[in-house]
Amino acid sequence: MATGSVNMKSKTGLPFFFPLLVLCAISCVTTTKQQEERLAPRRSTAEIRFDDIKEQVTRNPVKAIDLIGTYREAYRITGEEGKTEDLVALEKEAIENLRNFLEQAIAEERWDDAASYSRSLANLDSLPQAAAREPDFILAGAKKKLQDGDNLGAFLAAVQANELRPLSAENAMLFLDRAVSVKQRRAAACFFAIVERAGGAGKVSANIREYIQGSDSVPLMIKGVATVLIDRGIKIERGRGYADKILGSAFFIDSSGLMITNYHVIESEVDPKYRGYSRMYIRMGDNTSARIPARVVGWDKALDLALIKTEYTSEFVFSIVDRVIPQVGDTVLAIGSPGGLEKTVTSGIVSALSRRFLQIGDVIQIDAAVNPGNSGGPVVDTSGRLVGIVFAGIEQYQGLNFAVPAERLAAALPAMMQGGKAERPWLGMALSETSRGAEIIYVAPNTPASYHRVPEGGFIKTVNGRQIQAPQSLLIPALQDTIFQSRPGELVALETQDPDGGLKRRLVMTVPRPELPLGDAAKLDSRERLAAPLFGMILSPGQGKSWYSTYQVKKIVRGSIADEASISDHDLVYIRGFRIFEKEGYALMEIDIKKRSMGYLETPMQLPARLDSSDTL
Repeated sequence: MATGSVNMKSKTGLPFFFPLLVLCAISCVTTTKQQEERLAPRRSTAEIRFDDIKEQVTRNPVKAIDLIGTYREAYRITGEEGKTEDLVALEKEAIENLRNFLEQAIAEERWDDAASYSRSLANLDSLPQAAAREPDFILAGAKKKLQDGDNLGAFLAAVQANELRPLSAENAMLFLDRAVSVKQRRAAACFFAIVERAGGAGKVSANIREYIQGSDSVPLMIKGVATVLIDRGIKIERGRGYADKILGSAFFIDSSGLMITNYHVIESEVDPKYRGYSRMYIRMGDNTSARIPARVVGWDKALDLALIKTEYTSEFVFSIVDRVIPQVGDTVLAIGSPGGLEKTVTSGIVSALSRRFLQIGDVIQIDAAVNPGNSGGPVVDTSGRLVGIVFAGIEQYQGLNFAVPAERLAAALPAMMQGGKAERPWLGMALSETSRGAEIIYVAPNTPASYHRVPEGGFIKTVNGRQIQAPQSLLIPALQDTIFQSRPGELVALETQDPDGGLKRRLVMTVPRPELPLGDAAKLDSRERLAAPLFGMILSPGQGKSWYSTYQVKKIVRGSIADEASISDHDLVYIRGFRIFEKEGYALMEIDIKKRSMGYLETPMQLPARLDSSDTL
């Protein structure tokens, strides 16, 4: 090449401008594609929804079945008859894929997943036989856990399987022998009772019978209780530093070092909003004893429970499979560290049952002396059986103390043992217990219930094919217990009697329960509608001051905040303001009210309500 000439080729031998040509070609193709998309007719919402169903049929058949249900609800009037056959075909394909998921879980011995898939299949009208398989999967999972040395998980699963279908004497003996070998007398007694009901008591040796008939002494049980210390460093108040420490109690539920305490004791360990220093320890003796590091495994804020673990082998382990339901007047003992005074035992009685102090279920009221530091400690009966877990007391009223029932701990533990925040299923409804049953007074936006158009004013008739019956004031906890036996992402069969009197069955896929059940609703919905779930005040349009929202009280939910404030039906309400205090977890409504009982004399009022309502499903 002559001197001064320019090399027009790259090292590959191609012209140096070749990449520019390729880039230009790609750009032209992309521009053409975009132009075609812009010229194409817009897809309808129905078409987009239909494509969403197609995507989920293979990926998540449970979600596909749920979407098919919402599709039918959304277009039952406007008419999409042309897609009816396609929907039926997709539904059949989704059900078949769900069966395949189940068989794959069985082949891989993922027994918890197998039980979950079988519960969803059981709620399909065409597959009632799937329900019969769930106890088999749970029992298989229990045996696998027993083989792997997970005694706590095995005992919990075995009792769950027995509640669905009584265990055979041979199967129950497996868990009886293990309970005896790890010295859990109450768990052994529980499995012996199952063996006895199955007609296999004759196979139990005299030594085991003698062990079961014995009792654990209080001094021995004390050895299974520890003091929990949360060191949060130094707190500055008025220019002075103070040690910021939280005291609580905990008790061992497994020889591996697993313990139970309250969520509010360990909250700073797991709360992402907490930005300070926080370290957790346990202490097995007095304040001269060594601090043993501990960590949080899982927690359930709705029940104020937490599962923690430490590298310490306890001399005593509490059994949680007895499922003891105490009676009012029964004598109980509370063990813990009130004020840091370790190994303190106080006695009292069960004062009342069915107190609604938590988001989920009910709690036990006891009069045994409980003070700060007792939180998370065990409550046992005179036979040494676990009755509950101390979680609260009312300081200004002596003898008003409360405990989470042991049966709720047993139900919550499997989710906590998975690690992290325990997820509970959620439908998105607020309920009111009436003489006719559980009335749906509110459906929150962007929830499974709203997507399936569950109507307000209707009544829940059955859940998963069962009619739920419970004593007065316990119907909502019973419905919660029925739903919480499953995990988020499963199908729930919900049958309601709608306001028009007709019965409607819906297959609804649950989602994880929010930390504040009504927190998101308070941001999305109108304050007028929120008056029902928050304050128990169902409103209808009224006439009055033109510059304020004016409503007439259509109905008052008995036992609600509005009821306690002596607001009654047909009173006139003027809403002046509504504020949400999310950090504190409550809402405040400011109203002017004209009460019939006071001759319609106008009175200003403030109504506060917590966002973690216990009457939600």
